[in-house]
Amino acid sequence: MPLRRSLLVRLLAASVTIAVCSVAATAWLAARTTTSAIQQEQGQVLADDAQIYDTLIGYAADHTDWSAVAPTLKRLAERTGRHITLTTQDRRPITASGTATQGLPTRASALVDPLRADPALLPGVKADGIDPRAVGPYRLPGAERKELQYIARKLQTCLRGSGFAAGVTEGASGRPSLVMTGDSSVQRKVGEVCGVFELDVPTKTEKRALDRLNTLVGGCLKRQGLDPLEVGLGFAPANSVSEPVQRCVDTARREQLAPYVAPPALLFVATPAGSAEPGFHLSSANKVRLAGVAALVLVLTVAVTVTVGTRLVRPLRALTDAARRPTQQHLRVPVTTHDEIGHLAAAFNDLSERRERVEVQRKAMVSDVAHELRTPLSTIRSWLEAAQDGLAASDEAFVASLLEEALLLQHIVDDLQHLAQADAGRLRLHPEPLRLRELLDQVTTAHRGRAETAGVTLTTHTEDAPTLYADPVRLRQTIGNLLSNAIRHTPPGGAVTLRCRRVGDEVVIEVADTGTGIAAADLPRVFDRFWRADKSRSRQTGGSGLGLAIVRQLTEAHGGTVSVTSTPNTRTVFTLRLPLTSDEGPTETAH
Repeated sequence: MPLRRSLLVRLLAASVTIAVCSVAATAWLAARTTTSAIQQEQGQVLADDAQIYDTLIGYAADHTDWSAVAPTLKRLAERTGRHITLTTQDRRPITASGTATQGLPTRASALVDPLRADPALLPGVKADGIDPRAVGPYRLPGAERKELQYIARKLQTCLRGSGFAAGVTEGASGRPSLVMTGDSSVQRKVGEVCGVFELDVPTKTEKRALDRLNTLVGGCLKRQGLDPLEVGLGFAPANSVSEPVQRCVDTARREQLAPYVAPPALLFVATPAGSAEPGFHLSSANKVRLAGVAALVLVLTVAVTVTVGTRLVRPLRALTDAARRPTQQHLRVPVTTHDEIGHLAAAFNDLSERRERVEVQRKAMVSDVAHELRTPLSTIRSWLEAAQDGLAASDEAFVASLLEEALLLQHIVDDLQHLAQADAGRLRLHPEPLRLRELLDQVTTAHRGRAETAGVTLTTHTEDAPTLYADPVRLRQTIGNLLSNAIRHTPPGGAVTLRCRRVGDEVVIEVADTGTGIAAADLPRVFDRFWRADKSRSRQTGGSGLGLAIVRQLTEAHGGTVSVTSTPNTRTVFTLRLPLTSDEGPTETAH
């Protein structure tokens, strides 16, 4: 059987498929869930770190030192659950959110410097890295702030009267600004009408700071041999400038703001000792996803198992139903697969067919036995009733007739007994060395008188006949049955030939006749019990119908085979093939 059709291979493939699907689904789910949870955890950690960094940058931009930062660190630590430490750039401690139980990490989390902020942690910081909250000398006093607020409200009222919505925002220095919506060109025209540019004029405080800044910028540009320029409140030159000019502007701003901000400090953020290790917890969405995938895998597993199980159970159930039916029905089971179950169904069908054939043969045999026994018994009964009624004389002919019928009954019973012994394996053989030529001559001599009476020529041809180790009585009975059958079916003037020759390790014995022959359709049934070519069952044309069946049983008991070939009305040949065995002396063998 090809491996692809083997039931074992198919079950193994189904199991492996289910296992692979389950493992793949579990791995996919674990990867997705873990990735999602890790991303969430990392996002939360980054958000906490960014919040800590932004808060401390804002503190540094508004203070000239770190002396009052402890309460801020404490609030941040309570909010994020992290341990926060600030040190100078040479790692001297400034302050910490709690008592340190372990040394500082090798690498700092960030450098807290409002003049060189990290754009990755503070997205609002411009390219120069200066935090907008670091205003220093640009911080407006109260009077200037109120004056600018008044101007902003007046401009806001004018803009609203022109149909424009405008909001007022206040920067870190206290300077208000207008936020307008709508088309930019229209905004410009309306702004000119309302005089919104009035709000862009620097105050006295801002002018002093700008003058100081421009002095620093001019000095830098002069040292590099560059043309002087003026910087306004936007801290950018009026026109686009080269990179060296921009570096001078940025350097001048840092130099101007440095006295107003806290000195740079190293930030260390860590998990407090004794707290749970960073990890992730299944969210509701992850739990639902996990349950959904698990349910899907379960459904697929059940579906595959039910499908495979149904395909396996269906033929087995059909076999069970067929086996439980009455034996008279002899049902067949359809073969729908080519695996072991399909072979089992085919074997069951073959068994059912053979059982049906045996049942037919049994019924036919019972009928044949009854018929064979009825004829001589009826004859004996008729003769005895005639003698009882005085219609037949009890003379020598009367006794001879009754004896003939009794011998016929005895012959039928003996044949049946031989067949029963062979079927039960109790047919006993008494093998001994024998010369085939002598045995064949004996059988021929015993049947020559009958052949002459029937007008049939009986001849024997022996070629290199060896010594055969067999039961002489059973072998004579076998060959005698074939000769008797051949003489009975050969018309006067015909011939019966008995041949013997050696072929390899076998002895071949042939009984050929020129009689009526056997039709090709009847050849497979020749060795069946009670079978006759003549369906009339006439005693003149056939015996008991058991002779050829006994021939086959006795031949197989000797380890040989018997076959027949026939051409109707021309020639029929029965062939015995017996194996040659060594001369081991007489023993008894049960078959």
